[in-house]
Amino acid sequence: MENGLWELLGSKGLLKRHEFIRILVQCLYSLGFKKSASCLEHESNILYKSADFGLLEKQVLSGNWDSCLAVLDRIFDSSSDHTRDTALYLVLKQCLVEYLKQGDISLALNVLRKQAPLLGMGKEKIHRLACDIVYTKEMESGEADSFLVQDLRKNLLVELEKLIPLPIVIGERRLEHLVESAVLHQIDTCLYHNSWDAVSLYKDHCCGRDQIPSETVQILMAHKNEVWFVQFSNSGKYLATASSDCTAMIWKLQVLDDNKVELKHTLESHQNPVSFVSWSPDDTKLLTCGNAEVLKLWDVETGVLRHTFGNNNTGFTVSSCAWFPDSARLVCGSSDPERGIVMWDTDGNEIKAWRGTRIPKVVDLAVTPDGESMITVFSDKEIRILHLETKVERVISEEQPITSLSVSSDGKFFIVNLSSQEIHLWDLAGEWKQPLKFSGHRQSKYVIRSCFGGLDSSFIASGSEDSQVYLWNLKNAKPLEVLSGHSMTVNCVSWNPRNPRMLASASDDQTIRIWGPGKPNKPEKWLDNQKMQ
Repeated sequence: MENGLWELLGSKGLLKRHEFIRILVQCLYSLGFKKSASCLEHESNILYKSADFGLLEKQVLSGNWDSCLAVLDRIFDSSSDHTRDTALYLVLKQCLVEYLKQGDISLALNVLRKQAPLLGMGKEKIHRLACDIVYTKEMESGEADSFLVQDLRKNLLVELEKLIPLPIVIGERRLEHLVESAVLHQIDTCLYHNSWDAVSLYKDHCCGRDQIPSETVQILMAHKNEVWFVQFSNSGKYLATASSDCTAMIWKLQVLDDNKVELKHTLESHQNPVSFVSWSPDDTKLLTCGNAEVLKLWDVETGVLRHTFGNNNTGFTVSSCAWFPDSARLVCGSSDPERGIVMWDTDGNEIKAWRGTRIPKVVDLAVTPDGESMITVFSDKEIRILHLETKVERVISEEQPITSLSVSSDGKFFIVNLSSQEIHLWDLAGEWKQPLKFSGHRQSKYVIRSCFGGLDSSFIASGSEDSQVYLWNLKNAKPLEVLSGHSMTVNCVSWNPRNPRMLASASDDQTIRIWGPGKPNKPEKWLDNQKMQ
């Protein structure tokens, strides 16, 4: 057939030659290679713009509105089509604007009285059209010059192109869209993808272990007893650790991309083991929770203790704490049901409290990054999500005891570790009836903590009672990597939020390990199991 209309391309015979050439021509035009595009059109005898659209473009730019309406009427063969009505409406609006700007009121009235009804427009639409013309911004600038008129006509063409069906027009930047979709599919099926770098088009996308933290690059041995908690700051420039030696430590990264840290401060004030820490969103303050003890606020720059919340004499013991986005308010939960949950400012003034029979023992809690919701784990198996403004509460019940909670950086998801050796991922919006489940690690006796991490929080990391660190891609329920190095239970892990290839782990072996990119020689793993909805 002429122009190779039925000729097919590609090894699978799925591509129509004339369509492929047409979007190539469009791509050349959009990239500014007008001469090359015109040459390809001439050589292939295949035009980027169809004959109908070419004619429409000519009539619009010349202001030949009768011919323009006739072309549109032919393109849209269904008189009741809503898209057709919209296209005709836009053309009539442009026509009326130009007539009125020129002072041709009689011509404008003729369009409203005679032409519009002939095109199937009822009185209501004609009235709306007249109102739109009166209040349109194009009528505010006085008489029209030729440059303004041409700009308005070009804008009209852009709007019409969005309405005209295939194949008379093709979508904007179609080739770029197809290529980008192919690249995104390859990225989506690559379980190791963990980089912001642009993807090369010269080969199929395929990442390896060098994209994720899987090799020990540094071992920190400053603590004198088991290390129970570890957390990177929000900027990724600091690391905080908490130990049963009754101290917490602040470490500073030498260079953000270097994966090496050095000790900045040792925080000594707790009388009991320190079980939890929390960075303020601006990274200027750090909270530390003593095990069955009080909550303390530290200045990150100086290492000075700024405030102690509650005291041992009143029996207020803190199990978990979290910050609000303003870095001026914090909330903490108590393992004592009578103490409940308290919101304070950084000077220790109580702002709000949740107490009573509905507030049982708090196991863990978190505040979403936008500060709108508080997620709390109560009495081992119950998760409550409270919207702080509307007071709307959603309850999730797990069948096994929950030991810890972690929220994704975008605030859309959260994970909980269960003593049944599973990690459950839930959506905050409540659209999922069941969680995504991840398994493979070991947990039965101790508090094991996990975290989101990597590019766009695409991974989960967790400690384990078998002395190893486990990594999952969110698209697969089975571990992507199992990292060996610790000699005792790994209690907690933290993924650097600014360096997707840096991870820290805390263990009962009294050390913190810093993990960096692995060797790139491991075979690629591809998506083969569950997907996030």
